[in-house]
Amino acid sequence: MTTVFINACGNLLNVNPVTQIDAATDLKDALAVRVALTGAYDGLSNRYMWGGEPWCYADLMGEEGDIRFRGTFQYMGDVWRRTMNSQSAASLEVWNAGYSTINRVNRILAVVDTLPSAERGAARGAALFIRGACYFEMIKLFGKTWGDGDNNANPGIPILLTSSAVFQTGTITDADKPRRNSVAEVYARIVSDLTEAESLLPANSEATRANKATAAALLSRVYLMQANYAAARDAANRVITTNRYSLAPAFNECFRESLPGFSGETIFRVPISEQDGVNQLNVYYAAAPGGRRDMEILAGHLNKYETADFRRTFFVTVGRRLSAKWSDQFGDIPYFRIAEMYLTRAECNARLNTSVGATPAEDVNRIRRRVGLSELTGAAVTVDAILRERRNELAFEGHWLHDRRRTRTNIVSGATTYQFSSNTLVFPIPNREVLANTNLTQNPGYTD
Repeated sequence: MTTVFINACGNLLNVNPVTQIDAATDLKDALAVRVALTGAYDGLSNRYMWGGEPWCYADLMGEEGDIRFRGTFQYMGDVWRRTMNSQSAASLEVWNAGYSTINRVNRILAVVDTLPSAERGAARGAALFIRGACYFEMIKLFGKTWGDGDNNANPGIPILLTSSAVFQTGTITDADKPRRNSVAEVYARIVSDLTEAESLLPANSEATRANKATAAALLSRVYLMQANYAAARDAANRVITTNRYSLAPAFNECFRESLPGFSGETIFRVPISEQDGVNQLNVYYAAAPGGRRDMEILAGHLNKYETADFRRTFFVTVGRRLSAKWSDQFGDIPYFRIAEMYLTRAECNARLNTSVGATPAEDVNRIRRRVGLSELTGAAVTVDAILRERRNELAFEGHWLHDRRRTRTNIVSGATTYQFSSNTLVFPIPNREVLANTNLTQNPGYTD
């Protein structure tokens, strides 16, 4: 009895550490790879990736008399005032969240053949989708916009296609000190990842997991940033012609999981629950529960809507005017809505004088009818009219800065005009990263 007791104690005390993982054995079976893929999705939903915070940055930097930041977080105020420095928490956290998730993905891609053959394609497609999504979020903030100068010379961000040795050995090597790839190289990698992802992903999935339409929706955004209007149009058209998504009958239903139109409108949603995930759009744009009321919507924004537009009334006042889009504390974030695809197809068809899938008038008027506006006809269906519709329909969904930069439109905020090419509209490379990696160059206008 005594011997058994002693041996049992010895076995109980001989416990492997649970706060570290041996890289040599961490993803050696199918179950581990499946769990890792869930972890990669979780990384994508980080508050500094698709959890909403980068949307807030784009809204604050792209606003034109729309928003006053009323919060106490200095780094958010600096984003709004376009006065960031290289020690900004915003740039550091986005950088960390992006590369942490990319590293997870690269580990999965290295061992995806561990999965049964029937699962490999979809798993590889999901991993590539997540990696492409992370690179796209980061290049939009850390690099010059496409076409602002020489894409082949403008520094973008480092492209990492293998997991870092730091995570495997704890030792930093020269490989862990990459240089910045060019903007052109980063976009080529994004398009490559997403194109392969679309070919591998299933046609249907839960709305919180990528499928072919999700990859096509993201490709439409990427191509739009590149002014590749034919490819953006065709990608948006592929999403629309699946016939799996439809405009919610009422605009407010797009943002309430409990309302019937939410699931039809939403192409992909970031899951938020009481146990996991933070909806940063709720944190900044809403009042309690959950919200800080930091993003005050100004009268100048309301004036950009036509009088009869329902969206002009979609606000709540709790001491200050707030957007009603993000009132649900634990509401999933509808990252892609079918309305965006109609507007992308309309804009691209209008620019190219084509009617792939529908005429520009048909698509833009789908959006206008839902919010109580009269239809545009004839000469009134211009690219500028479609862009105005896009600005109002997708307000507070993270498009303002990127749409202004891609369309070469200066931002007039108060008494200050920011050129679309201004260095102040590009995030600094985090000071910590530049100091640790002498191969990284800082963006113009920032010192370390």
